[in-house]
Amino acid sequence: MKDYQFLLFDLDDTLLDFKAAEKIALPKLFEAHQLPLTPQIESVYREINSNLWRLLEEGLVTREELMQTRFGKTFEYFGYEVDGRALDAEYRGYLTESKVFVEGAMELIQTLAPQYDLYITSNGLADTQMKRLQVTGLAPYFKGIFVSENTGYQKPMKQFFDYVFDHIPNFDLNKALIIGDSYSADIIGGARAGIDTCWLNPMYVAPPQSIVSTYEISRLDQLLSILKNESHLKSTV
Repeated sequence: MKDYQFLLFDLDDTLLDFKAAEKIALPKLFEAHQLPLTPQIESVYREINSNLWRLLEEGLVTREELMQTRFGKTFEYFGYEVDGRALDAEYRGYLTESKVFVEGAMELIQTLAPQYDLYITSNGLADTQMKRLQVTGLAPYFKGIFVSENTGYQKPMKQFFDYVFDHIPNFDLNKALIIGDSYSADIIGGARAGIDTCWLNPMYVAPPQSIVSTYEISRLDQLLSILKNESHLKSTV
């Protein structure tokens, strides 16, 4: 049985339900400015936002560019002129009002915290993620919170993981496991950084690349049996 000590958790759609938070935040933002939130506008926003986050992961845009442009580009597409940066700040404020967990997340963290060293590794924006961790009551269970904005790098960059490893006392690669829903950020990033990976894959999506996660789960509670019994081991990278 593998003796893990350091568990690195992604946040969005791993512990906190970001889709639920978005369903609260977007309508509030549009309503506050008396702007229409049609299905077409929402679809365009999601595509622009998703592309910008992908470019951020690849190091092709900055966080500031993302915050400046995701709403600006959306409204420009429909012929509106808005202050994209101001709308972004307001939107992120609404995001922090959601307390919806991924099923079983709080129970899992409460169970693991006395036994393991828990850390957050997130690609989100620092002030937003910190507020969400505090509002939901998750923050006290983690010994450290690493958000890409504060590290200067983002997952899957090796520099992000190097920063995290350097800031965890007595860190041991062989005793570390990253748990996350993002194949590109968490699984590829963790594998390239030399640690075991656990892919939360509730929709049973086929891995898009040849890198195979050490473990794969469809529900968070399955992590408990993995930590107790290495017979769940898949193929190594």
